[in-house]
Amino acid sequence: MMTGSFSIGIIGGSGMLGGAIARALLRQGDWPASRLWISNRSGSRAGFDDHPHVTVTTDNQQLASACDLILLAVPPEHADDLRIRASDRLVVSVMAGITVQRITRLTGAARVVRAMSSPAAERGLAYSPWFGTAALTARDEARVTALFTPCGLTDRIAQEDQIDLFTAMTGPVPGFVALFAQLVAGYATQHGIPPPIADRAVRQLFLGAGIIMAEDAKSPDEHVQEMIDYAGTTAAGLQSLQGSSIAQDLRAGLDASVARARALGETD
Repeated sequence: MMTGSFSIGIIGGSGMLGGAIARALLRQGDWPASRLWISNRSGSRAGFDDHPHVTVTTDNQQLASACDLILLAVPPEHADDLRIRASDRLVVSVMAGITVQRITRLTGAARVVRAMSSPAAERGLAYSPWFGTAALTARDEARVTALFTPCGLTDRIAQEDQIDLFTAMTGPVPGFVALFAQLVAGYATQHGIPPPIADRAVRQLFLGAGIIMAEDAKSPDEHVQEMIDYAGTTAAGLQSLQGSSIAQDLRAGLDASVARARALGETD
């Protein structure tokens, strides 16, 4: 296990995603704060007041020179402001839409990982898929795994363009799931259920469903089919939805998010 055996620098470590990943590393208590660097524009320690040994800097190059793994977590529109040279470093990016080719051009690095995570990382509930260049070593792969494991689940994927799909599907937490919760709660209130009660009910519904699907070996397809085979009240609703345009509409929404992610990476 490589935990704590190398240093990590997070450029944009005070932002929503960078901060969530930093706090995930520190939350477990087995990542030495002295091996974590954060850079931001103000030099603020906000969010890391309980970790005085975390190094905070406004100098991205100072961080890049000091750390073994550099995590780029700035908004994609600020990618050109990075201004670092890191040719001999492992560089990991969670900037939406920014391609490996562009990351290499911005940093000079050959050992590059393009990944996506989510703010749920702070609670250890994110899914963080990643794609790496051919120059990665076995040690690099182990370090990327050590970076993302405290955040939740992680996988290496074989195609870079699939990162854009995950940016749409699993990056926006709660995102699309919250929209479905909103619609169910709206149905309840339209039928006279007081909004606070509808809200509590729907929160508990999605909490229970998420835990069951996360811990059960059944796939989502199997859960749906099980309910339909039971032929109860839920089956009637599911069969109605299966005959509707909901799948097409959801694909259109995801397609729009994927297109936006890819458009972010086109600016040069």
